[in-house]
Amino acid sequence: MKRVRVYVYGLVQGVFYRANAQKEAERLRVTGYVRNLPDGRVEALIEGEDLCVDKMISWCEVGPKYSRVDKVEVITEQYKGEFKDFSIT
Repeated sequence: MKRVRVYVYGLVQGVFYRANAQKEAERLRVTGYVRNLPDGRVEALIEGEDLCVDKMISWCEVGPKYSRVDKVEVITEQYKGEFKDFSIT
């Protein structure tokens, strides 16, 4: 099991990034949350099976149709298993 915090830079707010991230997370069966940050980035905290988390990171690097991802920062954290689903906060 794996837990990562992901920061996404670029045109990622106002383009349905969070809603699409939630759909992809549900498809991959990972848990956590995604939220907009005041500085224009999107933050996601993702937990789940290693392969599924890695696939979610790959999705974050591309994003949905109208987004433009310039950079993705991934920080590995200690797995906690604290989430039951993947939410938009």
